Amino acid sequence: MIKRAVCVDCERPLKTCLCDVMVTMASPYRIVILQDVKEAKHALSSAPLLEKSIEGAARFVGEHFDPDEIFGSAWREETLLVFPSDGALTAEQAVSTNFKNIILLDGTWRKVARLMHLNPWLSELRRLAIQPDVASQYKIRKSPRDDGLSTIEAAVAALNALSSEQDYSAILPAFYKMIDLQIDAMGSATYRKNYPPERR
Repeated sequence: MIKRAVCVDCERPLKTCLCDVMVTMASPYRIVILQDVKEAKHALSSAPLLEKSIEGAARFVGEHFDPDEIFGSAWREETLLVFPSDGALTAEQAVSTNFKNIILLDGTWRKVARLMHLNPWLSELRRLAIQPDVASQYKIRKSPRDDGLSTIEAAVAALNALSSEQDYSAILPAFYKMIDLQIDAMGSATYRKNYPPERR
């Protein structure tokens, strides 16, 4: 079986290269993505795009993660988890804590729940509440939550809420193009059949 040629920069098949719309931005916080093993095999995961779009971002694939190895001994005080929950901090409250790291969990809601279960230390972290201005544009994957976002969209919403000096929405066009290319590949009829308006 002949392997498809892959772009050395965006690491996607040359036919669906995203380099013409990809940008890389600096962040005052370290972005860490904890990715479910099965999600890492999904060709349309947004986590690799996020990793390449934010300087210093790191992606770890697995089931169990050691916070001391990833963040150092001060991980409890220096890390925020982007995850919905009662009592989550607002952006203003979060900034006042002088945190350094932001964690995003990458996977379906079921996979993310499993990561939370397998890594109880995550429950010790303060959480950041994000309120998206618009619905997710992840047109070919459905979240069970009305406010559900892809990982890259969640990161943009979090960073925009935390920083008034940068608009991180500039990294999203690569994500949008990836989705549009997939819709084009499947054909409009197939897309409408499998993803009717009421599901999007």
